[in-house]
Amino acid sequence: MLLLGVLLGGLLTLSWNWIGQWFNAGAPTNETLADMKTAEAAFNQGDLDRAVEVARQMLAVEPENPSALVLLVRALIYRSYSDYDRDMDRLTALEIATTAAAEHPLNDDIQAVYAFALQADGQPGVAADVARKVLERSPGHALARMALAMGYSGVGSHDTALRESLLAVASSGWRMDTHRALAISYSGVGDYRNAIQSVERAIRLNDHLIPLYFERALYARQIGDADGATVAYFRVLAIDPGNVKARFRLCELSSMLREHDAAVSYCQQVTELAPAWSDGWYQLGREYFLQGDFELAQQNLNRCSTLQVEQGVPVTERRFECWYLQGQAAEILGDCAGLLATYNEYRAMANSSGLTQTWIYPPEGPAFCTTPIIPTRAA
Repeated sequence: MLLLGVLLGGLLTLSWNWIGQWFNAGAPTNETLADMKTAEAAFNQGDLDRAVEVARQMLAVEPENPSALVLLVRALIYRSYSDYDRDMDRLTALEIATTAAAEHPLNDDIQAVYAFALQADGQPGVAADVARKVLERSPGHALARMALAMGYSGVGSHDTALRESLLAVASSGWRMDTHRALAISYSGVGDYRNAIQSVERAIRLNDHLIPLYFERALYARQIGDADGATVAYFRVLAIDPGNVKARFRLCELSSMLREHDAAVSYCQQVTELAPAWSDGWYQLGREYFLQGDFELAQQNLNRCSTLQVEQGVPVTERRFECWYLQGQAAEILGDCAGLLATYNEYRAMANSSGLTQTWIYPPEGPAFCTTPIIPTRAA
């Protein structure tokens, strides 16, 4: 009897252990919870690199972790707006969200963040469709409501977007995201002061998230508040001292204010930090052109045009002003060879792409040039 009791006791212990393991198989471990808190803390402190890193590590161990996936997609999307060279983050976010959405068609959080990724990728109509399906199941889902609002903004239905954004803010959860979306909706209807108030609420919820400051600066510029915009850009540089995009915006703003020395200084910093970015060379060349330093304008604009060709930028996506202003500088300097080389390259691009040519000389070329223009044929 004693032996039988021992055996039964052992079996019961094994059974309870097995049942406990079965119930806890899908429950998050203490380690998982700690990692999620680390990732969320990094996101809430604006440390998107760390948030992305930890979320990726979690998904490598637990590919089905929806919380980590949603955080990863959001962090990638926001990081894509934080500097000039982060556009690929939006594509990565969309790829991750697309795969997850296909595997979890009824997971509202995953579907909502998929809609968020779609609108960030410039697919507002599809984003709105996905968001609506989530809201049919869960009318109070704030992230889905926010994605729907941004989808409406993307197709120009700004009044509807504002209505949906107000509903999103009134819902629970995702407060920083929804206040940011509300700011975008207010800007869509031209109410920039309310846009500023809304984005400032988002900033109070995450005061190290760089994209919020770029948006704060944009709304300030819309109402002519150059000081407010400048403060926002300097806040970006305080968070990320090497930020190129903030310097580029300061160059633009200084140029608009006719503070040409400051504009040149900021643009020079851009070209030093990002020598392969053609936009920086264009802005610097344009600034020299406005100052009347046509030799430096020609040199910097030539760097802009050369980079676009070397990098294989599609003709339809090139900044044609790099060629046009470069040519104007050459003409002012009396540099016939430089002018003809630039103009013929411009004509060849215009003809090959079918673009309407707006910079035209007579067949014999500029009056001070004796070399005829090389004829080009449309491809």
